Amino acid sequence: MRFSRIFSLGDRKNPTSWTPAIVLNKDDPLLPISIAPFISSREASSLPAEVSISTRGKFCYPFDTMDTWSSVEGLILPPSLVDSDSGKSSKGEEVLLVSWQSLHHDKSLLSDDINPSIVVLVDSPQLVQNQGMLIDAIDSIRIKFPSSLIWTPGIGGPDNCALLSWLGVDLFDLSRSRSAAALNVLLTSLGPREVDYSINEAADMESQCEEWSKSISATRVAIRDGSLRELAEKQSISSPRSVERLRLHDKKMSNYQGGRAGLSRILGNKARLRCNSFTSRLDPLIQDWHRRISFEHTPPNHQTEVLVLLPCSASKPYRLSQSHQRFSKSINSRSVHEIMVTAPLGLVPRELEDIWPASNYDIPVTGEWDMDELRIIKEMFFNLVNRVNYSRIINHSGVDFGKCEVDIINTRGQYSAGSQEALSMLNDEVNRAIEDFKLPKLKESIHRLEKLKSLSRFQHGSDLWLSDSIVEGRPPI
Repeated sequence: MRFSRIFSLGDRKNPTSWTPAIVLNKDDPLLPISIAPFISSREASSLPAEVSISTRGKFCYPFDTMDTWSSVEGLILPPSLVDSDSGKSSKGEEVLLVSWQSLHHDKSLLSDDINPSIVVLVDSPQLVQNQGMLIDAIDSIRIKFPSSLIWTPGIGGPDNCALLSWLGVDLFDLSRSRSAAALNVLLTSLGPREVDYSINEAADMESQCEEWSKSISATRVAIRDGSLRELAEKQSISSPRSVERLRLHDKKMSNYQGGRAGLSRILGNKARLRCNSFTSRLDPLIQDWHRRISFEHTPPNHQTEVLVLLPCSASKPYRLSQSHQRFSKSINSRSVHEIMVTAPLGLVPRELEDIWPASNYDIPVTGEWDMDELRIIKEMFFNLVNRVNYSRIINHSGVDFGKCEVDIINTRGQYSAGSQEALSMLNDEVNRAIEDFKLPKLKESIHRLEKLKSLSRFQHGSDLWLSDSIVEGRPPI
């Protein structure tokens, strides 16, 4: 899911452990190798200090021995002194120690010869105190070292494991859990809380590690089944700082496009985009949809005169729902452009209803729009209408779009969208538009080819590869 990943450690045919995972130190309880595959140590008897990370299994080819990797810290300056160059950078091969300052000044990080197994962001506790720094640092590391495991020591816990994984972090440690145990506070997936003495609950390290085990497992399962975003949103509300980090990450990724933001264009039918909170609307995937429908998408070439706005349905794709089958009988033309009005995607053109995320999203339905949903829908509507230059708009969605340079005809009145009265008005207005604009009667094969071309322009930016194509046979195409 986006920047999270599950790496199999060891022989891929029979892995010993996986990520996300925990890095122990010598004083920590010895957790199962399946969730704690590494042990770290720091030797500070001489300066600069040396950090070592040992594998607890035979992870490296030819899988015949355990390994220990070492790195020299260098001189690490506080993030506030980012303009200063200490001149003493970290030195290591399999383990690379980086800081906010070294990311800005260490030119050796630009070398293509550097390919560490683990990148350690050593000043993570300081970066989380400065708005946006942690997000920027993780993003830079992930871009430069895409195959390296990222460890942000000192900031991970059962309460933000999923969120940090969403940002791209692979490894965590028990630092916060040790602090919680010292304060007799239990650090859970929902945040720190007092122990419940009525059930003899404890805040010792054994209890803290149980919470870690549950959180790591939940995060791995969420990555596998595609629900990590939902889990990250749940965890984020336990802390204002976590909400802040998720929103800043969303904003940063929304400024990127496509693969640069980790977005997928194609996912299977089982994938689900669950939009159960306001924060879900800030997901870069949804922001990307808004932008592309508003400013890039072009309808099939024979559907640029008349736009028909329809309500969405719970069933996906919409055309399989009973309500849209009734709409289809009233819209007896292939030359009008059908667009569904929905949240949180705003607008979904008929030719795109089968693709991710239009065919995969779930939302709570109350029957009422909130102000933010209406704002998004109207902004997308006017951007699209002004760009495509429709000649007439038939509005069966129930949303009042107010004044528009293009003639908008309401076919709902006070009736529900599926009522006989509303469907009759919809049919009458479509027939009138056919006559007024002399809309052509296209063959189904041509209609489907034009829809595929429109889909291709949306997915791939071009339809040239379909120039000499013909469509034969029956759907699903």
